[in-house]
Amino acid sequence: MERVCFISHRGKQVLFVDMTNCAPKEALETSDKVQAVVTAEPKDSVLILVDLAGARFDKSALDRMKKAAAFDRPHVKRSAMVGGGKQEKFLKQTLKFFSQRDYASFGTKEEALDWLVS
Repeated sequence: MERVCFISHRGKQVLFVDMTNCAPKEALETSDKVQAVVTAEPKDSVLILVDLAGARFDKSALDRMKKAAAFDRPHVKRSAMVGGGKQEKFLKQTLKFFSQRDYASFGTKEEALDWLVS
């Protein structure tokens, strides 16, 4: 299953990061892939949607996600998250602090996609 891929929404390209039911080891691998894809794109161009439903993170995975988010920052235009439940707020605050960029939270993937491309 491809966890990192570009999708189209209303004619715009969005990088979809599918972390649903992701175990900590998969989160590490996914973060590496996200960083590689994002940094290959032009600065201030990438729209990112992360689905965190059922994802589990350990310290190593969280540390890797923080580093990737900080490294990717120049290339990201907007970021949104869905499905993280209780951990989403913590993850959003942690990533925001380390990357110095905002993450919007939404109840559904469709709402997030609409916001990203607006």
